[in-house]
Amino acid sequence: MNILEIIYILEYTCWVLASIAVAYPLIYSLASLGTRKSYYPTAKKQHKFAILFPAYKEDRIIVPVVESFLKQDYPKELFNVIVISDHMQDLTNEHLAQLPITLLKASYENSSKAKALNFAINHFKREEFDAVIILDADNVVDSNFLSEVNKVIDADVQAIQTHRTAKNRNTEIAVLDGLSEEVNNSIFRRGHVRLGISSALIGSGMVFNYQWFHDNVKYLSTAGEDKELEVLLLKQRIFIEFLDEVYVYDEKTQEEKGFYTQRRRWLATQFAQWGRVFKDLPKAILSGNIDYSDKLIQWILPPRLILFGGIIVMGSIMQIVDWPLALKWWGLFFIMGITLCLAIPDKLVDEQFKKSIRKLPLLFIMMVANLFRMKGMNKKFVSTEKNGSSTL
Repeated sequence: MNILEIIYILEYTCWVLASIAVAYPLIYSLASLGTRKSYYPTAKKQHKFAILFPAYKEDRIIVPVVESFLKQDYPKELFNVIVISDHMQDLTNEHLAQLPITLLKASYENSSKAKALNFAINHFKREEFDAVIILDADNVVDSNFLSEVNKVIDADVQAIQTHRTAKNRNTEIAVLDGLSEEVNNSIFRRGHVRLGISSALIGSGMVFNYQWFHDNVKYLSTAGEDKELEVLLLKQRIFIEFLDEVYVYDEKTQEEKGFYTQRRRWLATQFAQWGRVFKDLPKAILSGNIDYSDKLIQWILPPRLILFGGIIVMGSIMQIVDWPLALKWWGLFFIMGITLCLAIPDKLVDEQFKKSIRKLPLLFIMMVANLFRMKGMNKKFVSTEKNGSSTL
């Protein structure tokens, strides 16, 4: 076998792997189409909620966010807003202390959301609440948020991911970040639940049965606490629901530096989590645990931006080396483009979107660079700087 034959074999192998990576989101993008809504009847009981706001150096935004949440059209005695104040200023804590909430002060040398969640839960009894909701310090919700979530909790659903969406589109990076979030909602949440497979979690806007969370939060230890929660739930065969019509408005990353740092942490936690649980894949498949098998396969897939860029690079190379072989790469490029078009909400395809596309080559380079700078990031807590930008 000569060198040229080896190159052709490697090229074909790469194409097969890329085809699998393209087919996965295509299937779920197709499943996400339509306007079918989840229906839950009026709740027979109003349940008691613990609302957790882990807040690390969030002095600029936490007070108005908490004040906003307190405007829920739900009985005040049936929800307790709990702010875990970590390394926040005395003045911020004084303002929070004047609100009808529970303020817990923490000051870790190495802070993390996992530590904050454990710290909060240790202050309450196992039977004190029916459900727990985890929100980020910049998250804003509609006034009927608790009422809608209560319907689902009343139906004995154990785990829920609400529809997190962008509340700001004030920079090109924020536009693309918000767009990426909605594509993920289409593929990894809406498309999944419509095929009867668990939704992915996303770190905030998450709702859990309180007793389950109280018993399992102690197992969280990394910066990827949402992925750890997914493993715990799916290994226990607990279905994760997605509430497509219940929104959590989230501030999106606005600058290239923030995007780079955030994605580096996400990549590191994904690869680290896969490294810890990949041995479970054969058992998950043989035992018929479809949700867990799907999750493990999902974590193997490369990020979309890297996949898209890689297809373009390979197509361009083969166009020079042996142009007929490039056709199959351009076919993947076309299918990937169709997949993203299906997954992107029509309302986001506007002038801001068209202008932001020019940033994609830079973001591709940044994502590739991240692949070589992931060491230790899954154990290191990196807070994404927020400034309270909002279009609400």
